[in-house]
Parts: sequence; C-alpha cells; structure tokens
Amino acid sequence: MTAGPAPARVLVVCTGNAARSQMAEALLAREGVAAASAGTHPAGVHPLTVRVLAEVGIDWSGARSKSVLEMLDEPWDLVLTVCDHARETCPFVPGARRTVHEGFPDPAAATGSEVEQLAAFRAGRDAIAAAMTALAAELRAARRAAPR
Repeated sequence: MTAGPAPARVLVVCTGNAARSQMAEALLAREGVAAASAGTHPAGVHPLTVRVLAEVGIDWSGARSKSVLEMLDEPWDLVLTVCDHARETCPFVPGARRTVHEGFPDPAAATGSEVEQLAAFRAGRDAIAAAMTALAAELRAARRAAPR
C-alpha cells in the first residue's frame, strides 16, 4: 500500500489571530490540511472563538495567538489572508508557493449583548467553514493531480 500525497501546508493570516484565522486553522485541520495561523499583531484567542468551535466538536481551548514572524522561515503551499488589513500589511511570506485572499467580517468587532456577539461568531464560523471545506477539497484535488 502506498501512502498518498502529504497534506497541503496552509498558513492563515489575520491581524489579531484571535478569531477568523484561528477558526480557519481549526476547520482546515479538521479537513486534513496541515494548517497553522498567525497574526500581524497577535491579540490572544477570543473566548467566543473557542466557544463556537466547541459547538461543532473542535476543542480549541489550548490554542494561542502567534505572530506571523514565527512562521516566515517555514515552507507553505498556500498563505491565506482572511482580513484586508493582513493582506495589506503582510503581502509576502518568503516560504509561500502561493498567496490567496478571502476576506471575512471580523466577529470580534461585533457589539451588543453576548447573544448578539455569539451570533456574529457563529455566522463567521459557518462562512469560514464553508470556504475552508471548499479550499481543502481544491487542495486535495491539486495534490492528487500533481506529478510525482
């Protein structure tokens, strides 16, 4: 039995590495992608990020915000920016084969009651989940089609 191709390595970048990029990392990992996330200005993982990921069966309680500077020397098949600020301030990661941007609204910017904020985090999680499922499928197909 031969092993399939190694999973794609994806770095997800956002400003604070508190919500969107953390969700994307967790959801890509669930899809079998070797994912990591980082921020241009790490701000700590938002507690509602952990909560909404737990609602879909992902324990993210041990996650930490990381700086994109920690990831610069690693090889990445794809660097995905998920907020406009990160796209503008981090346009180049030396080890990246490809860079893509897909912006999502920042749930951490939601105001109002906890119920309203939680609704914003759930909406963000669901939008990011749909996009990461599609991205993971695309990455798997590309890996299978790549010459060996």
